[in-house]
Amino acid sequence: MAIAVDIDVMLAKRKMSVGELADRVGITPANLAVLKNGRAKAVRFTTLAALCEVLECQPGDLLRWEPDGPGDEDGDEDGDGAAHESGASVPAGSSPWRPQPR
Repeated sequence: MAIAVDIDVMLAKRKMSVGELADRVGITPANLAVLKNGRAKAVRFTTLAALCEVLECQPGDLLRWEPDGPGDEDGDEDGDGAAHESGASVPAGSSPWRPQPR
């Protein structure tokens, strides 16, 4: 499963630069580039809401789901053979989730 990010489409429609969007949303241009280029692992709802407010759009205008490509039946997007987020390699009674430092 892949989530495609269409921020560049909305930027073009709004005739806005990445730098201007980053300033108006309150994130760094580098972090916006990570999100825009599809390299982000997650996005906070507050950031998504701010993007939608500034771009005057809905979350679905920025994010869309794309089915897996051929040869990716096991969900292994990066090809390293690991079962990501499935919990398959997590011992019974333990949790794959760890608190994030603040």
